[in-house]
Amino acid sequence: MIIAANFKTNHTRASTKAYLDDLSAFIESDGAGENRVMIFPPYTALDSFDLPSSVTIGVQNGYPAIKGSFTGEIGLEQLDEFSISTILIGHSERRHILGESQELIAQKFDFFKEKGFEIVYCIGEPKEVREEGIESVMRYNLSQLEGIDTNYEKLIIAYEPVWAIGTGLTATNEQIDETLSRLKEVVDVPLLYGGSVKPANTKEILSIKNCDGVLVGTASWDVESFKEMLSIAKGC
Repeated sequence: MIIAANFKTNHTRASTKAYLDDLSAFIESDGAGENRVMIFPPYTALDSFDLPSSVTIGVQNGYPAIKGSFTGEIGLEQLDEFSISTILIGHSERRHILGESQELIAQKFDFFKEKGFEIVYCIGEPKEVREEGIESVMRYNLSQLEGIDTNYEKLIIAYEPVWAIGTGLTATNEQIDETLSRLKEVVDVPLLYGGSVKPANTKEILSIKNCDGVLVGTASWDVESFKEMLSIAKGC
């Protein structure tokens, strides 16, 4: 299983270090079992951390360039300084709040694929599409895979319904199962579920047949909450 934490615009350099120190001690006492852990802190919290081998530090975004005149962006040169080789691409907050087009997202994917990055690629439908039924859900989500090499060996897909991100709403087990099952018919990569994942529903979600892990937002910002989820995942 993959248990991933997306800090979004939360935590500082100091609080991230304290979090990772606590998390590392917990994992080294076998708190995560054989599960893999991914942490996506904000750029300003990146540092050289002494972490267990099961923990990967990634970034929430990146610009498809080594370096250059791209004000406010972070390129490969900056990521290389911290030996970063894992990235989130296509998160719905970047699509819907920051207006990233599928064309730009595919451009990012191609760039970081060429550089050998592990890519956690996010897809997910808004509420009005979910209400139209599974066929509309699949059309919408597959459209977000346009221009993406789904045969890339370092690809992980995170299914995160937009209506369940940061809302407290979670897709039902039946909805998650059906969507992940349909996705597995199209792509042969690890599939994560994200969308208001928390300790109370972690076990049920991880028990779903085609679910290979979770991408956690709000509930991961508190290390005690995230450790609780790792303990639950250990038993799944």
